[in-house]
Amino acid sequence: MTTTLLSFLGRVPRTEQGYRETRYDFGDGNLGEPAAFFGWPLQQRIKADRLVIMGTAGSMWDHLFEKDVPLAGDEVDAQMELIEAVHAKTVTAECLDPLQRPLAQFLGCDVQLEIIPYCRDGREQVELLSIMARHVTPGDTVHIDVTHGFRHLPMIALLAAIHLKKTRQATIKGIWYGAYDPDTGEGPVHNLAGLLRIAEWIEALHSYDKDGDYGAFAPLLGAQGEMLKNAAFFERTTNPVRARSELRSWAGLDHGYPADDPAAALFREELEKRIAWHQRPDRASWERDLAKRYLEQADYVRAIIYGMESIISAEIQNRHGEVDDYENRDIAKDEMRNTREGFKTLSNLRNALTHGVRPWDRAIERALESEQGLRKTLRDLFRQLNVL
Repeated sequence: MTTTLLSFLGRVPRTEQGYRETRYDFGDGNLGEPAAFFGWPLQQRIKADRLVIMGTAGSMWDHLFEKDVPLAGDEVDAQMELIEAVHAKTVTAECLDPLQRPLAQFLGCDVQLEIIPYCRDGREQVELLSIMARHVTPGDTVHIDVTHGFRHLPMIALLAAIHLKKTRQATIKGIWYGAYDPDTGEGPVHNLAGLLRIAEWIEALHSYDKDGDYGAFAPLLGAQGEMLKNAAFFERTTNPVRARSELRSWAGLDHGYPADDPAAALFREELEKRIAWHQRPDRASWERDLAKRYLEQADYVRAIIYGMESIISAEIQNRHGEVDDYENRDIAKDEMRNTREGFKTLSNLRNALTHGVRPWDRAIERALESEQGLRKTLRDLFRQLNVL
């Protein structure tokens, strides 16, 4: 597995003595040697196999070769040309190409020097994400250093991290920022990778709201998340009794949320709101809640199934029968198909959707002509049958 460091090279203040240096504090009491470019102490710490240094035409590219990098022949001439280009803010890829190999040899790792756009608009921002992705291979461990970039680059870097997780299956170990304290001349170092955890929770909520699968939360909840995954399976296979049992077991845990994940507390209320149906008093009400939710999520087959099951459960409960008995449910279903026109229509709609066969029923034909028509028909039927 390759470790890749993507580091932005900016331009710190320069005096007659050179670029301003900072002693960076990683929080372990060891400040290390002063550095003008945070990428150097960060690379020493993480020892990346691939170092990608990204900067604009005006970044302090000359600083990369100011100290101990051995240069000879044409490389010395290239360094002189680079110094002039940095002064004029006209550095190009052609300026950097001759110096890339000696820098890699000096550092003992793969080094790539990339000219990037200023990211002033959407096109340039997408271009930057494309450049970063080009240097990450599937499964890489990635660190991103935003210390010396423009002030808007950390936001783009966060999006880039999410993009790399999805498109390269990368593990993002760090989004690094070395601050500068003018009073001490030192730089406390912050790892902003925790923001990705918040992004993962947002993504899980979005995924659940789209398709109703609790399993989206399972990877965020550790071992306890397996209960939500099981609940999702049983709910989506129309077994609300088993689904409710799993949800109740998970909700009863003292530590259902990982103690080391502060983002979990931020989203706890939203998650529990989405599984609140299991707190309802009886099977008919569980199924009503699920029918409403699946209708909102445009999962029309499951909405109809749970709508019909809630009507059956309510009928059996009114008779004081055993609501979980299969034979009782089958009898009640057949009776209502013969006595309740709305239930019969709902049943025919279910058959039309699951089997792809359209019954000779003009009302159902009209309902299936458009999504708007189907949603309205289902809402009307649900209200008529006390599902809504």
